[in-house]
Amino acid sequence: MHEPTWFRVLRVVGLVLLTLFVVVPLYVMATSAMKPLGEVTDTFEWVPGNLTLQPFLDMWSTIDLAAYFLNSAIVSVGAAVVSVLLAILAAYAISRYEFRGRNAFRITVLSTQMFPGILFLLPLYLLYATLGQATGIVLYGSKLGLIITYLTFSLPFAIWMLVGYFDTIPRDLDEAALIDGAHPLTALWKVVLPAARPGIAAVFIYAFMTAWGETLFASIMTDSDSRTLAVGLREYSTQTSVAWNEVMAASLTVSIPVVIGFLLLQRYLAQGLTAGAVK
Repeated sequence: MHEPTWFRVLRVVGLVLLTLFVVVPLYVMATSAMKPLGEVTDTFEWVPGNLTLQPFLDMWSTIDLAAYFLNSAIVSVGAAVVSVLLAILAAYAISRYEFRGRNAFRITVLSTQMFPGILFLLPLYLLYATLGQATGIVLYGSKLGLIITYLTFSLPFAIWMLVGYFDTIPRDLDEAALIDGAHPLTALWKVVLPAARPGIAAVFIYAFMTAWGETLFASIMTDSDSRTLAVGLREYSTQTSVAWNEVMAASLTVSIPVVIGFLLLQRYLAQGLTAGAVK
């Protein structure tokens, strides 16, 4: 059945508009990052005349960008790895075993996604402050505390996703391993996880990107030593001026690793989200 002409035209127009919506801001960011500050703030030109790479050099000395980049990498990777490890164990138990409160636990985990994240800000702040005073364990203003904070967002979704993905893997595989004398954890590691790589990759990407771009909790729960990129980029702004060209250069630079990682793993992300959602 052939599509009507008007439908094809409408589809092309929609795709063109969507492409422009995505590409134009990226173009403005890239060109602004290669202009002197005066050309960015005084007049805007679609075709820049004086291109320079100086903002990419100055952005490292204007603020401590390297430290913020390292903090974001540690927090994001840490939150993603811990989310994946805990979600694997929890999802495997829910998918493969029957126990009292199993369904209640699944509903509770999923229901946490219904609440806006800002509701957890004050309780976590008070919890970290009280725990630090009582035990001396420093969570407020530390990278460890920020990793634990991001687990409250990524872990429930990770468990829910992996439960759906593990349910699509035939139980005969790990049951056969158990009959051969393998430990349940051995069956999980050698049989189930290799078949669940797309789902695990999807969960890892989701947890990483959630932590990498988060600003609200990072602005409250960090100090000068644990500050992440999302908060540190604000330091390009002072009371009298904003180094817009360096802001654009830094934003472009810090987004490149995430984009490359996403492009390399997008096949697994699509497979993992599809399998988990269908189940």
